[in-house]
Amino acid sequence: MKKLLLVCAFFALTGCAGTVPVTMSFPQVPEELKTSCPDLKTIPEGTTKLSEVVSNVSANYGQYQECKIKIDSWTQWYNNQKKIFESIK
Repeated sequence: MKKLLLVCAFFALTGCAGTVPVTMSFPQVPEELKTSCPDLKTIPEGTTKLSEVVSNVSANYGQYQECKIKIDSWTQWYNNQKKIFESIK
């Protein structure tokens, strides 16, 4: 019985002595999240109606603002999370 306890203690103590410290690194941005905003719509050549021009400008402005908010918010969130992660080390 003493030998069994001695062998168990030996393996328990030597198993812990050979461990390598684990270092964590903050994950990089996946390629799927690095997508750029879609191209804005163009006005067809020869358009003379002001209503079509205004409609197109309005749609482009809305699309641009939506994309800008999404990208800016995600970038801010990622940078804040990275700062928090690095401050914990």
